[in-house]
Amino acid sequence: FSGLKNVTFNSAPETDEAFAYQLTLDSSSGASLILARPKYNATISFLRLGVDGNLKIYTYYDKVDSQPTEITFTLFDRDSIFETECQLPERCGKLGVCDDNQCVACPTEKGLLGWSQECEAKKVTSCRPNDFHYYKVDGVGHYMSKYTTGTGIKVEDCGKKCTSDCKCLGYFYHQDKSRCWIAYDLKTLTKFPNSTHVGFIKVPNM
Repeated sequence: FSGLKNVTFNSAPETDEAFAYQLTLDSSSGASLILARPKYNATISFLRLGVDGNLKIYTYYDKVDSQPTEITFTLFDRDSIFETECQLPERCGKLGVCDDNQCVACPTEKGLLGWSQECEAKKVTSCRPNDFHYYKVDGVGHYMSKYTTGTGIKVEDCGKKCTSDCKCLGYFYHQDKSRCWIAYDLKTLTKFPNSTHVGFIKVPNM
């Protein structure tokens, strides 16, 4: 989708016989991406962005009496060829490390511990730099870092940027590309085998 200006969601028969339909995203640059291929008339289909950030296609087939609507495509799904559930911000609740669609660890100052729904960073209530610090988490990425370019600054300046912003809960840095992301929520962190992807979580001084 190079040179993208807009995309259009389309449903069209694959052949003149219409044995199968292609549900596609067609870009203004002429590229086309096949999202699903139902083997029935999928003319009545719509694309929906859910409150959880997931993108799904719902298809209605009027020849069926029972449950005529089905989900024919899910972007963030363990069976998806595009993305895993680890890219869903709330997959691991308030905080957690996700790997292979599963919440596998709770990142703490003592290291990676077993994950549970109670996993959460300690809340910082003061904006004064002397009242909080950061702990480092190696080999993780924030969900926003995959789809945004971040800021090209040094890791020290990235930390200063978060420290000066009272709403910042942590920052993430790709050491290999010198890119910085400031996070206003933490939620699901994706595990990376590349240890140059690091996170720094803000916590209060005790």
